Amino acid sequence: MNREQLNKYKKNKRDIENLDGIIAKLQERLDAVPVVSGKVTKSSDDFPYIEEHVQVRVEEPKAATALKMRIYEKEKRKDQLIRENEKVEKYIAAMPDGTTKDIFEMVFLDGMTQKDAGICLNCTQGRIAQIIKENL
Repeated sequence: MNREQLNKYKKNKRDIENLDGIIAKLQERLDAVPVVSGKVTKSSDDFPYIEEHVQVRVEEPKAATALKMRIYEKEKRKDQLIRENEKVEKYIAAMPDGTTKDIFEMVFLDGMTQKDAGICLNCTQGRIAQIIKENL
C-alpha cells in the first residue's frame, strides 16, 4: 500500500456518491425512453411451424442501447472505486491496534489533517508525518 492509494480514499468516496446520482439520472432517462411498436418473427405454436410476424412494444432501440451502455460503464467504474476503497480499509484494519492505526484512520479514512490528528493524540504534526512515513 502506498501513500497515493491511501490519499485517493476520500476522493473515491465522493466519486462513488456522484456516480450513484449519475446512474439514477440515467435510469430515469432510460425509463422515459419512448415505447414504439416493432415486428418480430415467430413460428406458429402448432405443426406445421409456419413463420408469422407479430407486433410487439419495445423501447426505442438506439436510445435505450446508448443509455444502457452508459449505465454499464458508470456501474463498472463505481465497482472499481469500491474495490480500491475496500483495499485501503482492509490494509488499515489489518494494522495492530495502537497509535499508528489511530493515525491512519484519522488521516486517511476520516480525512483529518495531520495537525488535527496530532492535537487529538497529543503529538506534533511532524511526529504524525514521521509515523506515517515509517509505516508506508
